[in-house]
Amino acid sequence: MEGQDYLNQISASVRPEKKSGGLMSSKLFMAGIVCVVVLIGTIILGAILSGAKGGEKNSLIELKLNIDNTSNVIRDYQSRIKSSILRSSNASLLSILSNTSRDVTNYLTEKFSFKEKDIEKDITEEAQLHKDGLEADLFEARINGNLDRVFTYRITYEISEIMNKEGQIYNSTSNEELKSILSSSYSSLENLYNDYNSFSETK
Repeated sequence: MEGQDYLNQISASVRPEKKSGGLMSSKLFMAGIVCVVVLIGTIILGAILSGAKGGEKNSLIELKLNIDNTSNVIRDYQSRIKSSILRSSNASLLSILSNTSRDVTNYLTEKFSFKEKDIEKDITEEAQLHKDGLEADLFEARINGNLDRVFTYRITYEISEIMNKEGQIYNSTSNEELKSILSSSYSSLENLYNDYNSFSETK
């Protein structure tokens, strides 16, 4: 047995060592890994860019619907407003909103082939719910005889919402044409916001 153990030890000492790494260390395998990583990166980047475009389009559609709905409500109640100062502010606001809606619609059409019939249902429904809430508040105010005060408060809020949306889109886009549209509208609305915010029925 001692002789056999001795032979076994000699046999073990002369066996060739196994090379480490194997497939993992081959150049072909590493090149394959690099290709997979690049492919995944390309897919992720494409998804991000596609999502950004869809996000900008939907954000602009939401802005347009907000502007159009607010404009329609103002027109419906303009003749019921007692204050001539408030009616004058409304006329100025309608002009600004009309111009912005036109410019945003043109941009959407040029960049995204926008058609109103293609607006996603959830966006339309959310915009309609918002409009319904505004109309309900103003209707109740008219019935209670305090329309001017409530109208001023609600339209001031609507202006701030539109400005917030414009600011968000402005900060997320790199398109200079769109930035110009939003910047012009924002500046004009900012001046009117101060007028509405400081308005009182005693003026």
